[in-house]
Amino acid sequence: MEQNLDQMKYPIGKFQQPLHIDKQQIDHWISIIEAFPKQLSEEVRNLREQDLEKQYRPGGWTIRQVLNHCADSHMNSMIRFKLALTEDTPTIKPYHEDRWAGLSDSKDIPVESALKMLEGLHERWVHLLKGLSESDLERQFIHPDNDALISLKTNIGIYAWHCEHHLAHVRNAKLR
Repeated sequence: MEQNLDQMKYPIGKFQQPLHIDKQQIDHWISIIEAFPKQLSEEVRNLREQDLEKQYRPGGWTIRQVLNHCADSHMNSMIRFKLALTEDTPTIKPYHEDRWAGLSDSKDIPVESALKMLEGLHERWVHLLKGLSESDLERQFIHPDNDALISLKTNIGIYAWHCEHHLAHVRNAKLR
């Protein structure tokens, strides 16, 4: 049962950082980030309001909450990229994702606002990512939850994984 729950939580597995991250890998990850808003829109295009309340696992978020979480999370990530590009190894501000997902702008609002946010945000984010130099990609920030130093090139991979992770959640919720 626990293995089944873990599979529902992480349908594509947890992020695995490659030992070596090259330009080809980064370009692949950026293409995933670039395609995400359109893929997400296509997944929810014909869903009824009651379908948006389906959960990807028992006790998990609804499709609506997943979409709004992605808007929140990716907005935070863009800010973290900008902080790392403009400050020397900044400590980023974490946030309580579960509490944010419980707020009315995650639970009660039509998903179109999250989709519009993701479309515009990803357009800007991808433009920024494609313009990063080799030295930019090595810049880092500190995540205070575990005092981890995270490079921007690694964070691109984390967010490509994040896109695919939550796209799988939406697809799985539609099947429940």
